[in-house]
Amino acid sequence: MNFDIIVIGGGHAGIEAASAGARMGCSVALITMDKYALGRMSCNPAIGGTAKGHLVREIDALGGIMGRIADRTGIQFRMLNKSKGPAVWSPRCQSDRKLYTEEAYNIICNTENLKIVEESVIDIITENGEVKGLKTASGTDILGKAVILSSGTFLNALMHTGLKSTSGGRFGEQPSTGITESLVKLGFQRGRLKTGTPPRLTKSSIDWAILEVQPGDENPQPFSYQTNMSVFPVLPQLACHITYTDLSVHKILEKGFESSPMFTGLIIGVGPRYCPSIEDKIVRFADKEKHQLFLEPEGLDSDEIYVNGFSTSLPVEIQLEAIHKIKGLEKAEMIRPGYAVEYDFFPPHQIDNTLETKLVKGLYFAGQVNGTSGYEEAAAQGLMSGINAASKIQGRKDLVLKRSEAYIGVLIDDLVTKSTDEPYRMFTSRAEYRLLLRQDNADRRLMPYAADLGLVEKDLSEGVKAREILISTGLDICSKTKLHARVVNEFLRSVNSSPIDSTETISKLCKRPELGLKDILNLDGLSDDIQFNKLLNDETALRQVEIELKYEGYIKRQQNTIEKFERYEDLKIPLTLNYLILNALSAEAIEKLDRIKPRSIGQASRISGVTPSDISILLVYLKK
Repeated sequence: MNFDIIVIGGGHAGIEAASAGARMGCSVALITMDKYALGRMSCNPAIGGTAKGHLVREIDALGGIMGRIADRTGIQFRMLNKSKGPAVWSPRCQSDRKLYTEEAYNIICNTENLKIVEESVIDIITENGEVKGLKTASGTDILGKAVILSSGTFLNALMHTGLKSTSGGRFGEQPSTGITESLVKLGFQRGRLKTGTPPRLTKSSIDWAILEVQPGDENPQPFSYQTNMSVFPVLPQLACHITYTDLSVHKILEKGFESSPMFTGLIIGVGPRYCPSIEDKIVRFADKEKHQLFLEPEGLDSDEIYVNGFSTSLPVEIQLEAIHKIKGLEKAEMIRPGYAVEYDFFPPHQIDNTLETKLVKGLYFAGQVNGTSGYEEAAAQGLMSGINAASKIQGRKDLVLKRSEAYIGVLIDDLVTKSTDEPYRMFTSRAEYRLLLRQDNADRRLMPYAADLGLVEKDLSEGVKAREILISTGLDICSKTKLHARVVNEFLRSVNSSPIDSTETISKLCKRPELGLKDILNLDGLSDDIQFNKLLNDETALRQVEIELKYEGYIKRQQNTIEKFERYEDLKIPLTLNYLILNALSAEAIEKLDRIKPRSIGQASRISGVTPSDISILLVYLKK
């Protein structure tokens, strides 16, 4: 068999990579051990969350499929952080685990140029530093111009519960062996990481009446720009519930520490700092008397409840005893205990910003093999690897997003320039320009790229262009249109806002936190204006104009900062530059620059250990 692109792994990274490459016109083989496990949610059946929701919106704006699948299979939608500014508003949905996988399978099966191959990969075939394909466990050679490795947590994976360890990358599924050894022979460095999952409980055994209810939004918002609002949400919506651990629970958990694979050294992989296991929490946060737990349904027809916040690898009997001390769970029945998964990864300083490896041309890494955690981080990398692999084959320009353009740009730049020795998770705090990278404007920032690549329908991209004109016009007329005191003061007094003396522009009035742009434009006479009327009839454009008016000063400040640093981003460094001959650089700078091989002066300046003096020396050398 011969293909343009071969994708190894059918998780969230794999299906995005395969889908993007195929829709760009390449022949694609998606290699998976189980075609009915495509996009399977190994841990929490949820998409989005703080910063992760931004990634999903960006994936969708670039033509990815995660947002569409989430919208069709979501059973609760919530916008997080609404009490804060719009920069950190983040969409999240609880998904039906079974339906999510079925929807992913249907999309992949109906994608032209894409073939699913049920095999296990044992070797990567290379020749003279270029990838040529792979070898399967059945002895078949599958050849391709590009190979994307997106094997998730399956590389030499071990599952741990107490002192018992079994081979597997997910409950009931075998690990992938051979790939790591193949890559190590080629010169790649590998590491070991850990992730975990909590127990699943029987829904009917929980005392729901005494638990705190957490409903979804009254007017939920979809992830995808392609979702038809007239039929959204597609599925019935369910509530989640909240409960807490207490000191009695903690004491029970402590009894199992002597049989914990984490504390006995059985697990050598580093776990996620920002999503620790419950045993890790009670050690690291010993001063906390309780920890919040979310009881989340796994599906409309499922009897399984996911105990979010109780990830653990303690012995089964300890897990059950502790669960029975938690409010509402006194009689809970455990369907499956929590467990930890330990797996191989490849520190991401070994990839370029395109996600192509530096050692082997045409070989790309995407997802948890790069040391990230989370479905969303994996899907973003999968999409970008698929786009760049197809672009390289077709002779197109690489798509490398800047930190000022997208959270995806921040994610990949962080991985390449800083690498990681623990599971990397995206947060809004990682983005310097987060007021510009809001979840609500992902289409404005990124859809033009998707349109050029043929990854979104023309009607959708043309609609974004038309809205952009409306937003620009709206900002302009709001800054020029002045309202007289006799028109606006009665309204201002009605909302406890200070009256004006003579006239004031709409843009200045909109900056008052108590005033909404829609209310201002609905004042007598204003809505009769054609442009204002168009704005009032487009809620999306209206919201964009209002945010940009209210945060105008902050937005301009970030734009000025970007312009200031953009010149460094535009100063390209040849990837073939030999840093070892630049004796004027510090020893640390030489070692790190040679290892990472930054694409630009801007990227070089973000590498830990590279000083302003080193950057000056590089600039002088490049001018010569």
